[in-house]
Amino acid sequence: MTTTPTPPSDYQLMLPDGWFRVALEPERRERSVDALVKRQFSGTDDVPHLRQLLRKEMLERATDAYDAGGIELYLSLQRAATLTIPASLLVTLLPPNSGSTSSLNELAAGLGGEGRTASLVELAAGTALRLRRDPSAAPMAPPTAEGDYALPSVMLDYQLPVPGAAAHLLLTFSTPLLQIADAMVELFDAVAGSLTWLDGDAIHE
Repeated sequence: MTTTPTPPSDYQLMLPDGWFRVALEPERRERSVDALVKRQFSGTDDVPHLRQLLRKEMLERATDAYDAGGIELYLSLQRAATLTIPASLLVTLLPPNSGSTSSLNELAAGLGGEGRTASLVELAAGTALRLRRDPSAAPMAPPTAEGDYALPSVMLDYQLPVPGAAAHLLLTFSTPLLQIADAMVELFDAVAGSLTWLDGDAIHE
């Protein structure tokens, strides 16, 4: 007799020092974004317009992520000399009716192609679909209302089933640092590899 594992109550990830968690829930979003802006502009009081712009952009980004099913958003605030190393991680829960929870083999078979590399990998948390997307995989996004273009980025997805549930967990990493993309992807791989399930029968030590 096969015993269905109890779904985990949560998961855990190990992020590098210098990464900031932006709360996506509506009731916590503004306070979290305000803390991010305060940290970024610590010691600088003469650029209120930049503070307001960052606050507006981050609130919009957090709202969009939440509306798309995002449950956690992390931003890299790590610094190299005077520069911030830009990178992000969005964690999304894909429900059973999302159309994205087919078997990982089926998903991997249809995702390979120009600028995209898909494979199945084994993590401590289970088998996952790993998808690397380089800028050539998609055309440049259209400009915003202000005329700005989004920077081309390397993106790395990890999608894996939630034990004992029909849902999948999706980790989406991104960085515009194309010159050191491979090194950044190694960092993303390490973060994804740290994923563990908490509680239930599906705990991974």
